[in-house]
Parts: sequence; C-alpha cells; structure tokens
Amino acid sequence: MDHEPVTGLALRRLVTAVGGELGAVRLVEGSGSDRSNPVITDVTHDSHQVRPGSLFACVVGSTADGHDHASTAVEAGAAALLVQRELAGPAERAVPQIVVSDTRRAMGRFAAAVWGDPSHALTVIGVTGTAGKTTVTHLLASILRASGRPTSILGTLSGGRTTPESTDLHRILARERDRGTSSVVMEVSSHALTLHRVEGVRFAAALFTNLGSDHLDFHGGLDSYFEAKRSLFDPDRIGFGVVNRDDPHGRRLLDEARAEGAPPMVGYGLADATEPTLGPTGSDFSWRGRRIELPLPGGFNVSNAVAAATMAAELGVGLDDIVEGLATVGPVRGRVERVEPVDVGGEHPADIEVIVDYAHKPEALAAVLDMAREVTEGGVVVVIGCGGDRDRGKRPVMAAIAEASADRVVLTSDNPRSEDPLAILAEMRSGLMGRGNVVTIPDRAEAIRTAILSAEPSDLVIIAGKGHETTQTTGDRVIEFDDRVHAAGALAERIGGRAS
Repeated sequence: MDHEPVTGLALRRLVTAVGGELGAVRLVEGSGSDRSNPVITDVTHDSHQVRPGSLFACVVGSTADGHDHASTAVEAGAAALLVQRELAGPAERAVPQIVVSDTRRAMGRFAAAVWGDPSHALTVIGVTGTAGKTTVTHLLASILRASGRPTSILGTLSGGRTTPESTDLHRILARERDRGTSSVVMEVSSHALTLHRVEGVRFAAALFTNLGSDHLDFHGGLDSYFEAKRSLFDPDRIGFGVVNRDDPHGRRLLDEARAEGAPPMVGYGLADATEPTLGPTGSDFSWRGRRIELPLPGGFNVSNAVAAATMAAELGVGLDDIVEGLATVGPVRGRVERVEPVDVGGEHPADIEVIVDYAHKPEALAAVLDMAREVTEGGVVVVIGCGGDRDRGKRPVMAAIAEASADRVVLTSDNPRSEDPLAILAEMRSGLMGRGNVVTIPDRAEAIRTAILSAEPSDLVIIAGKGHETTQTTGDRVIEFDDRVHAAGALAERIGGRAS
C-alpha cells in the first residue's frame, strides 16, 4: 500500500495531544531502551499494512481480536500498540502500549493527529441518509468543481466500504490535502457512525437525505438507526447542517436542532423546485429564479439536486456555478443508469429503455418504480432480487412493491451469499397478492435477458438491486457479474445485433 511522505509525531507528544480528547489514556513504556519515544508515522488496524513507524490499533471485532495479532505487527515494524488491555507477551512488551477504553473510537483520533488533522485543512461535507447519498455527493461535487474548487468524492463507488475505516480515512484526507484538493464530499453511513469510522473528522457541513427501513438487522430498530444518523449533526462535529424537510425524520432533526447548542440547520424540500418537467433521460425545473437542467431522470433526483444546490449555496457557491454544475453532471454508476446496447453495427435504435439501479431496499425500489411511471409511455418491467445474509424482513415487502407498482415482474437472485437462492425467492413470493404479473427466474443473467426480450415496445425495463456492483456472490464463489453488461447484450440481441 502506497503512503505519502510524512514528518511523523513523537509518541509522547501524540499521547498528550490526543489524551485530552479521549480522557483516560495510559502509556506503558516499552522494555526496549531505544523504543521509549518512537516517531509515529502511520496508524493502522490491519496487521498486513504495518510498516516501520506504525501505531498498530488492536481492534476488538465481532469475529476477530486485533490483540491476537499484536506480536505479528511488532515483528513487521510497529513502533507502538494501541490496546484495550495491556499485553504481556515479549514482543508486545518490547514496544510502548497506549491503553484506552475503546481502541476503535480512539484510533481515529490518533490517526487524525498523526496526519496533521487533514479535515481541518479541507472543506469536508458529509452526506448521510438511507437513499440518495451517492447521487447527492456526485451532484454536489459537480457543482463545486464548476465553481473552481478541486473536489474529491468518497463513497460507495470509490472503495470497498461506503465510508472507510478511520485509520484509512485520515490517510486519504491527508493525501487529498497534499495534492491540492480543497473540498471532499463523502458518504457517511450509519455503520460508519456507529463504529466510529469518522472519529476525528471535522465536517464543514453535513446533509441528511431521508431515513427508511434499512440496516435494521444491524441497528435493531428504526429509532437506533435514526440516532446513528443524527450523531453526525453533533455541534462538535459539523459547522452547519442541510436537512430534507420532506422526510419525517428530517423534520424531527430540524425540530430538535432548535435545542441550545445545536448547529445551524437549513431545510430543503421538493417544493423548492417549481415547474418541473420530467423525462426518461432527465428533468428540468426552476429553483431560486433560475431554470435548471438535470441530466438525471425522476422526481427523486430533482430532490437530490435541490439538496446539492442548497448545500452549495450555503457554502457560498454562486447560482451560475450551481446551474452549470447540475447541468454537466455525468451519469452516476448504477443509479438510474441508462443502458445502451453493445455495438451491433449500423443504426439500430432500441424500442425500449433499460435502466440499472441500485434500489435494494423497499423505499428505493418504490421510488424508482414511481419514477418509471412518471417518465414512460409504455409499461414498466422490473427485475428484482434480495441479497442473502441480510435483513430478511424486507424480502416479502420488496416483492409486494414490485408486484403492485410494475406491469411485469421478474424475481431473481441477487447476492445469495451463504443462503439458498431458492429459499430467498420463496420468502419474497410470500409477499405476493396473486396479481399474476410475476415470474421467477433464479438465474440472474437469464432473468435480465427474458425481461428485455419479452418487453413490449415503449416499455421501461428496470434492473434493480445490484447497480454498480460487478460481482455475484453465491456460497463461497464470487463471479464476475455486471447487470449493465448483461442488459447491454440482451438489448443488442433484441434489436437484431450480435453481443460483442
């Protein structure tokens, strides 16, 4: 793994700097006389990423305990350990140990200090919510770039996690600072907030899109899920907030922000966009006296655009740049992404539209199907499955939404993971009302092909659930699978060409 050059921070100075923020921090001297006050040049929780000068954080996880890998980290060059319990092995005792009550929470603070608090030198905007995070970050980044601000995006499309682990996050922010980036727009997931992945990050502002019934298997209930999201809006964390007043939890967030000590909050809503015109390839609407053209379809994307525009205006971006940034935003991978057929030679326009979307939760599926009704003259066809080892309660709900909102439904596999794909489909079918517009095709490639080849002219086919993903996980097998590739091939077959 590549690392940018750093000056580093002497251990004792580091402990003094961070100890005031964390409270109870105890430094245990190492037995090696030459290791009493090493210079710390990096913080990592992954023993495979340790290099000389690293502070290795021993994180206690649900399936593994980093304390068990401390000796390996020392052998790899770790200069010190961050622990929840003092370790007595000869390798561990040779280096200093910083004892804290929670290594996961503490390591973000130590990483921020080692990397020179990079978030303080950047305009960092956090976007949280159940749906819309990815699109809003791309819309806002496009606006900020149009205003001349070098801007980077961190989120679902930029890495393995929606929000990187804190040790990685501060390293990334430092890299962005050093390369001349001025703004970073990042998705902040509820998992990240609960697991302290953004600890030590100072946000210039935060944006809340909405709250739906997702990740309840992790949070245990909607109230806990909301509390996780709301924690981003702590006044010690952000400068101000922009919140969707159309969402009931957004209104709750705005109401509670009136409490003493809360950061300033600005509301936005779909009503801010007047005279909207919606089409299959984009929308246009008026906002604050200007006509805005948006190359993304659907009313929910108008709401996303208003969110980004409101945040940009609060950051001091002018109307001309907001209009330009929204008009020139590129397609967002796997978010109502239009599929073109692979090259079939010559001009063979398709007689249907095909869209791939990441909708894998009930509210998102309902929204994309509502969008389809808004913009298509024909029927709506949807291909949908549910992932394994995830919230089982949403499976019948997803099928019911598809059955009620689409003209034709193809139920199929998503990422079954360790579960039986047929059992997942059976749970989905338990939510059906028997309208007779649903077929089940477990093989996802065949399901996509069938939906596209059997569609009627002018239909809109939506392939939902996986979006930008390029693999399919079944049991212990991970194979290449991109909905967009399979859809493009089927579309080419439909219009008489050869998939290539």
